[in-house]
Amino acid sequence: MQTRFTALVGCSVPLQQAPMGAVSSPDLAVAVADAGGVGTITCLGVPTAVFVRRLDDMRRRTPGVLSANVLLEDTDEDAVVAAAERVRVVDFFWFDPSPRLVDLVHRAGALVGWQVGSVEEARVAADAGCDLVTAQGREAGGHVRGDRPLLPLLAEVLDAVPIPVLAAGGIADAHAFAAVLSAGADGARIGTAFVATTESAAHPVYKQALVDAAGDGTVLSSAFARGCPLCTIRPRHRVLRSAVERAAASDEEVIGTVTAGGGRVALPRGAGLPPHTAVDGDVAAMALYAGAGVGAVTAVRTAAEVVADLTSALTSHDGPAAPPS
Repeated sequence: MQTRFTALVGCSVPLQQAPMGAVSSPDLAVAVADAGGVGTITCLGVPTAVFVRRLDDMRRRTPGVLSANVLLEDTDEDAVVAAAERVRVVDFFWFDPSPRLVDLVHRAGALVGWQVGSVEEARVAADAGCDLVTAQGREAGGHVRGDRPLLPLLAEVLDAVPIPVLAAGGIADAHAFAAVLSAGADGARIGTAFVATTESAAHPVYKQALVDAAGDGTVLSSAFARGCPLCTIRPRHRVLRSAVERAAASDEEVIGTVTAGGGRVALPRGAGLPPHTAVDGDVAAMALYAGAGVGAVTAVRTAAEVVADLTSALTSHDGPAAPPS
């Protein structure tokens, strides 16, 4: 399916895999890119030299479209430039659109995407020179920028800016994906469905918790804000309700450890780190970020299988889809 997004970035499937910290492994991003979407990793918490080596390795492994994510305004500009020299899209989120950063990325040869939580922010991003924006609804998993449900926000953003618009928030199955495309989106940014994949670096307990979640088993919370650099700006995230409840019921100040700097570092209860494969402890009480569409995740599959499932309704679709509930 061709959209303004696929034509702009050169992918064959109108979706971007959302950046999800250490959970978004290079293996996951490469697998999504190989399947026709846009694979993404983040530079948050990664030394520039390590990040560059990862991007170089990923570029050798896939001819597909890759994206690098930047989450903090004070990120090393050398890392931003290095990323822009190696990927098709540099993707920003969680701070106000910056014409200076947009120009920096453009001069290094990449496109700029900005995830926004409001119509006003979308206009600022377009005015700053961004090539595309992502409208993030309150249904999104992880850190949530705005307060609006996805579909009304998407409609207003599409009317407000002339550049391609992706939809994000609660899109975890073919029905929801087809629905946002029918609503006018140029593509979708999808996270939760890709956490529960074999290539994801999420801890196995995290993956299984997503599979076990029934319906919308999520809640907007500030329960996992400790040590989270994004939470100093706004401590608000969507996580599994079961994780919030388990953490609240725990009497332990330290609920696990993570490998870092060649040793083991304690993880306090309420830490913002999503549990990945280098984490041990009471994983069910950790930050199990998930979007409102988590009920559609019924098994741990390969990223290629997830992409195939998400796009399965596109060729057989014969009219406007019903909006996701």
